[in-house]
Amino acid sequence: MTGCQGELVEETVHVYIENEAGEAIVDEEMATMQNGFIDLWLPREQTFTVRITTEDKQVEQQISTYANDATCVTTMQLR
Repeated sequence: MTGCQGELVEETVHVYIENEAGEAIVDEEMATMQNGFIDLWLPREQTFTVRITTEDKQVEQQISTYANDATCVTTMQLR
């Protein structure tokens, strides 16, 4: 069995997620897990803007939750 390993293991990041109406559905500090990822649940059949920040890096990406969309996103890299 294999798995992914992210670089930020058990680090605190700020997660901000906004829906298409511009409403914040997540705006909080979260800790990455031992594998360096964050586990989030988002409502189905919507599109969101996700922004993750640390003290000096940020990434922003649109994520959608429609039937054919990925359930695991590994493309967001803090820069």
